[in-house]
Amino acid sequence: MVNAASINWDDAAKRLARGEVGVVPTDTLYGIVGSALKPATVEHIYGLRRRELNKPLIVLIGGWDDFDRLQIQIPDRTRNLLNKVWPGPVSVVVSTLSPALEYLHRGTDSIAFRMPAKPELRKLLREVGPLVAPSANLAGEPPALNVDEAFGHFGEQVFYLDEGSLSNPASALVDARVEPMKILRPAPGFKL
Repeated sequence: MVNAASINWDDAAKRLARGEVGVVPTDTLYGIVGSALKPATVEHIYGLRRRELNKPLIVLIGGWDDFDRLQIQIPDRTRNLLNKVWPGPVSVVVSTLSPALEYLHRGTDSIAFRMPAKPELRKLLREVGPLVAPSANLAGEPPALNVDEAFGHFGEQVFYLDEGSLSNPASALVDARVEPMKILRPAPGFKL
């Protein structure tokens, strides 16, 4: 790997808890991740990715209690769907009316969440809490398939957890704010 030492899951947890930003493998692609509970970390990721400031980032959670931490109520119909597909590569957009979460929802009053299936990542999420986790690339560029490609985008500004190449499809994206729920981004094998 180019010039940056890869770390392990335990080191990643410690660094994320301190508010650092890193590139880690998810169950779909490499993500550039940071604490969803730290507004300054979230803003740092927007800057690193050169992302439009009005576009919310996906948030990864380790369990249902993360919704409680963020004071988000999940309707029973949404919870029923998610109990069938989580953990796994399905992201769901839910409403949040909390002004305290504006740094996450960016004025849209909604956030997309995913509970990943990757055991190491779920363990990390349970340790450090929810993480914002857009794909590890600059806005408008294709997702990094490995840490070398991610390093080309972010250099030594972030840490890296290297698990080789990943080329899984992006997660399905479901809008749970509407009735009936609607698939915004399909994924292989996923149906409502």
